[in-house]
Amino acid sequence: MNILVIKLSAIGDVIHTLPALNAIRSAYPSAHITWLIEEAAAPLIIGHTALDRVIVSRRKSWIRDIRNGLWKSAIREAAGLVRIIRDTAYDLVFDFQALLKSGVLVALCRSKRKIGFDRGMEHQEHSYLFLNERVKPVDMNHHAILRNLMMLDGAEIHSRSIMYQLPIHAVDRKAVTRLLAKEVARAFRSGFSKEPGLNTPATSWIKDVRPLICINPVAKWTTKLWPNERFAELADRLSDHYRIFPVFTGAPEDKETVQDILSRMRSSAIDMTGKTSLKTLATLYETADILISTDTGPMHLGAAVDTPVVALFGPTAPWRTGPMGNQHQVIRAGLPCSPCFKRQCSTCDCMNHISVDQVLEGVARVVTASSL
Repeated sequence: MNILVIKLSAIGDVIHTLPALNAIRSAYPSAHITWLIEEAAAPLIIGHTALDRVIVSRRKSWIRDIRNGLWKSAIREAAGLVRIIRDTAYDLVFDFQALLKSGVLVALCRSKRKIGFDRGMEHQEHSYLFLNERVKPVDMNHHAILRNLMMLDGAEIHSRSIMYQLPIHAVDRKAVTRLLAKEVARAFRSGFSKEPGLNTPATSWIKDVRPLICINPVAKWTTKLWPNERFAELADRLSDHYRIFPVFTGAPEDKETVQDILSRMRSSAIDMTGKTSLKTLATLYETADILISTDTGPMHLGAAVDTPVVALFGPTAPWRTGPMGNQHQVIRAGLPCSPCFKRQCSTCDCMNHISVDQVLEGVARVVTASSL
């Protein structure tokens, strides 16, 4: 049996589809399962034990190439992707993306069974038109993970088991240990203004100084951001209370924001911004004891590797897309206008009304529960 899973992006959405992938594998242990994904999130699934094949779409790169006048090579590559999609006759195709971009790919597939949600789901872009088996829509207030599992009911795969099984291997863990040791040593050499554990060698610090707390302060929506000065105060107070160096993470484009936060701090921290790949970031979070994050892709990474997450939520709904599990702490201001799901707001009160004390209380609850 050949099965195709279509979930193209983004990081959090791909992570939310992993339990469904594992459910498909459990239902069809001998099937050949392929996942069609866009390149940004591909490292999350390449090497996954439930997959036999990964097809990577470079859609965004092709768009960029076309804008730069490289349309011939972009079209040639896109045509190659179509040939790859059609080289297999699939017994089952699952469209977890439910957008026009995935609907077109569903249409290209050779399969008698193309399964996804029928009309009535939010942001669907008429993707149901490309399906020949349509699953009854479900309430959007179910968590995204559960919605994906509920879609499988249409294929007689009944599971509510939540397992991610990100493909993290020993080589990834060794790479992160070396990277952390390098950054700790660099910080020691630069001369910290405040240095808890200074007499401890950097490599031992990674193993012995706990809790190891990562902070991911940036998000793509401006309405999801928390003020830089509060992140700075939070990191200072964590450093004072737990005698640690908080570890800041982020993409290369987040560097300016993190540098601004660091400049506001009176204590010191480790800056890993732009120094990790998606895979090493997941491995770093696996190493950590706690992740503090806005509602963004790295938050989902932390939850997927079973690290307790203290998640700051404002315009979005944690019951839809927040970290699942009792080990996590969701911090909200609880304003009546939230969630609004808006990317722009004149006040951003739902985030600005979250206090440093609230976040610290969330951290303390994690520490107590984890006996750190």
